[in-house]
Amino acid sequence: MKYPQIKATNIPLNNAKLLVLTFYVCTLIIFGFCIDTPLEIWQGLGKIITSPDTLITDYMGLGGRGAALVNSGLLSLIVLIIFRYLKLQINGFSIACLFTVAGFGLFGKNIFNVWLIVIGVCIYANKQNKKLSEVIYGALFGTALAPVSTEIFFSSQSSGWVKIPLGIFISLLIGFILIPISANLLKVHKGFNLYNMGFTAGIVGTIFVSVLNSFGVIPIPQMIWTTGNNNLFTVYLFFLFSSMIVIGFCWEKQPWLKLKQIWQSSGQLVTDFVLLSGFGASLINMGMTGLIASFYVLLVGADLNGPTIGGIFTVVGFSALGKHPKNILPILAGVYLGCLSKTVNANDPSMILAALFGTTLAPIAGKYGWFWGITAGFIHSSVVQHVGILHGGLNLYNNGFAAGIVAVVLIPVIEIFKPDQAIDK
Repeated sequence: MKYPQIKATNIPLNNAKLLVLTFYVCTLIIFGFCIDTPLEIWQGLGKIITSPDTLITDYMGLGGRGAALVNSGLLSLIVLIIFRYLKLQINGFSIACLFTVAGFGLFGKNIFNVWLIVIGVCIYANKQNKKLSEVIYGALFGTALAPVSTEIFFSSQSSGWVKIPLGIFISLLIGFILIPISANLLKVHKGFNLYNMGFTAGIVGTIFVSVLNSFGVIPIPQMIWTTGNNNLFTVYLFFLFSSMIVIGFCWEKQPWLKLKQIWQSSGQLVTDFVLLSGFGASLINMGMTGLIASFYVLLVGADLNGPTIGGIFTVVGFSALGKHPKNILPILAGVYLGCLSKTVNANDPSMILAALFGTTLAPIAGKYGWFWGITAGFIHSSVVQHVGILHGGLNLYNNGFAAGIVAVVLIPVIEIFKPDQAIDK
């Protein structure tokens, strides 16, 4: 897909937005140092950087809670510095990208493994005579396949002379081809899967894992899942999302009028709430969806840890780019109903992640109504359990991959029953 590269026109206003986002990023780092010592964080970061990152690798279990939070915060801070350097206007894409990186900085992306993918995208941009600002969002979203490099570097039994050049080459190649492939795949699901890069990464990852398997490199999915931190993180998340609502109300006068405009939108890509309704209303929407997602985790008895907080952060980020309470609730309900009718529990790791990340299908509910939203969530709860094996856990956006498949099949079916709402046939 084509990502916007709008330069900041109102510099003071843009800087104010950057300042707000910097505040949220810094809370991750500060909170990390509040709950662990600098030595523990340093040692934990070392483990995070030098370990494979296949799904599900909860950095809180791998390197400690403090190290996971600091890794997420540092990675997000670098993203903000890139935005500032490129003088990008802070819009829905910027916020979705930032919070997605922050979320996956808790389970799969780290300050070491993301950059080869980004460099690969930069090489593609240079080859196509594109500016870095035109591809930077795609590059950062494309780090969904960041575990490829660490899987080859740290899991392969080959000698360093083989696996290091191989890991570098494959990661650069992946980055080089992601942007054009994602642009074509957007047309397939018509923007009803907000995690289009997840769909892309799933297909690309499946191809590369197949090739790696043929050379004896077989990714081994992990299950590192921490428990027992709900009280601590409930307080933190409540503070975070409540402050978004407060800042949003202080940002502009009568933001509820613009908030109503957001809630009336289907959310189909590309619907940029920041450009459509303003930064203040978008912040309020983000805070509300963050609270809803957090309460869902707690209500079903699941754990607040790296993966689930990562899922919540991703919901929040995309609440500036398509999600709002009216279109995510049907998806959550559909996944929950799927759990009731199957031999899984709503608080199982796979199912709680299916609920949170499955809200990528929110535009289906936004455009076609609650029934089809619930249907999409119900189907997604089954599909997501069986696609991870295709990419060996190397695609961090596994739900985006599954949701792309669901949307590709479900949208034509919906349009049979709702031909008056069919689009772009």
